[in-house]
Amino acid sequence: MTTATAGGAGAAPPADDTSPRPSPDPKKPGRSVTGTRRVVAAVFLLPALVLLGALVLYPIGYSVYRSFFDQAGTSFAGFDNYEALFTDDTILTAVKNNAIWVVFAPTVATALGLIFAVLTERIRWGTAFKLIVFMPMAISMLAAGIIFRLVYDQAPERGVANAVAVSVHDTFNESAGYPKARPLPVHPLEKAAGGTFVSKEPIRAGEPLRVPLVGVAPAKMPGDARPAEGAPAASGDAISGTAWLDFTRGGGGKPNVVDPKELGLKGLKIEAVKDGKVVATATAGADGVFSLPASADGAQLRLPADNFREPYNGVDWLGPSLVTPGIIGSYVWMWAGFAMVLIAAGLAGLPRELLEAARVDGANEWQVFRRITVPMLAPVLAVVLVTLMINVLKVFDLVFIIAPGSSQDDANVLALQLYRSSFGTDADLGIGSAIAVLLLLLVIPVMLVNIRRIRKEGRR
Repeated sequence: MTTATAGGAGAAPPADDTSPRPSPDPKKPGRSVTGTRRVVAAVFLLPALVLLGALVLYPIGYSVYRSFFDQAGTSFAGFDNYEALFTDDTILTAVKNNAIWVVFAPTVATALGLIFAVLTERIRWGTAFKLIVFMPMAISMLAAGIIFRLVYDQAPERGVANAVAVSVHDTFNESAGYPKARPLPVHPLEKAAGGTFVSKEPIRAGEPLRVPLVGVAPAKMPGDARPAEGAPAASGDAISGTAWLDFTRGGGGKPNVVDPKELGLKGLKIEAVKDGKVVATATAGADGVFSLPASADGAQLRLPADNFREPYNGVDWLGPSLVTPGIIGSYVWMWAGFAMVLIAAGLAGLPRELLEAARVDGANEWQVFRRITVPMLAPVLAVVLVTLMINVLKVFDLVFIIAPGSSQDDANVLALQLYRSSFGTDADLGIGSAIAVLLLLLVIPVMLVNIRRIRKEGRR
C-alpha cells in the first residue's frame, strides 16, 4: 500500500487556499463581453426596445409606407406625393424658408452666444447678464410666440417694435398732421385736387381769415394745443387768421365760430397762392393764430396735402417680406442664451497660460480672440451649431403663433406644412407623410455629422 505524499497528486488542497479562481471566459456561450449573461441583459433592455420600436421605429416605418398612397390611403400613388413636394408652390415656399432658417438662425444664435460669453467673462456683473440672457429659455415656444406677436403688432400703442420705430422716425422727421381733418359745407373752404383744401373766396386785407376744420378726435390733438382765439388785429398790412377744430365736446358749439372750448390746430400749414404760385406761407400756433404778409392780398388760401397725410405707423414686421426674419429674431432671442452658456463652459476650460502668453508676445485682444479663442472653441461651437440646426428643422410653434393668417403662407416651414397637410381642412395624409419623410432625410445628415464628431472626440 502506498501513501500519498504531501504535495502529491492525491493530496487535498489546503483549507486556507486563497489562490485566484479563473474568470469566466467571455467567449463562453451565454455571456457577453463583460461577463454578463445575455439573457439577463435582454430582459433589462426589452422594455426600452419595446418603447423605442413603438414610439420611434413603427411611426417612421408607417410614415414611409403611407407616403406611397393617395389621400384616402386606399390606392397606391407611387412617388406622386414626393413629386408634389417639389411642384406645389406652398410646399416649395416651406422648403425655401427652412433653408433660410437652417443657414441664419443657428449661425446668428451661435455668434451672439460667442460674443456674449467672451464679453461677459471679464466684467463684474457678467453672471447677472448671463442670467438675463438665459431667462428666455425658461419660456415655452407658445408663450414666446404670444410675446412676439404683441411685440410685432402694427399699432405703435401696442407693439413695442413699432413704438420704437415711430419714436425714432418722428425724432428726425416732421410729425404727422391731421389725416382725417376736413371742412364742413358751411365752412369757407372746399376740397381741391391732390388732397388740398382751398378757400372759396380770395383773401382780403383787413378781413380776419377763418380756417375751421372737423374730423379730428380731441384725443388726437397735439398735447400742447390751446383753446383757439379769434384772429387779433394785424399789425401794418399783415393779414391774420385762426385755424381751429370747429367741434365742441359735449355739443353746444356753433359752426364757423370760434367757441371757448375749441382748440387751435397747432402746426397747420397755410399757403397763399396767386396764379398757381405760392406767394406766402404761415404755420398756425398752439392757439391756431397765424398771419400772412400783405402780398397775400387777393390770393387764394390753400391748405397743402401734407397737413392731411397719414401718420407714420412703423414697419409691417408681420408682412410678407419681413415675417420670416421677424420670427427668426424671436428664435434667436430664445436660444442665444443656450449657446452662450455652452460656449461659456468651453471658454472656462481654455488654458489661461496660452492666452496670457499670446498677450505677452504682443497680440491684441482681437488677435487673441480670432487666432486662439475661436479655434480652441471649435468643438464647442460645432456642438452648438449642429444642435441648433437640428432644432430649427422642426420649428413649428413660433411660426404658427406669430405669423398672422394673411402671412402664414409666406412664413411657412416644413413642420407647419406637415401639420397643415395632415390635419387641415383638406387633410392629405399621403403628402403629410411625404413631408415627414423629407424632414427625416434632412435631419439624418446633420445627425451623422454629429455622431462622427462625438466618436472622433471619444478617440482622443
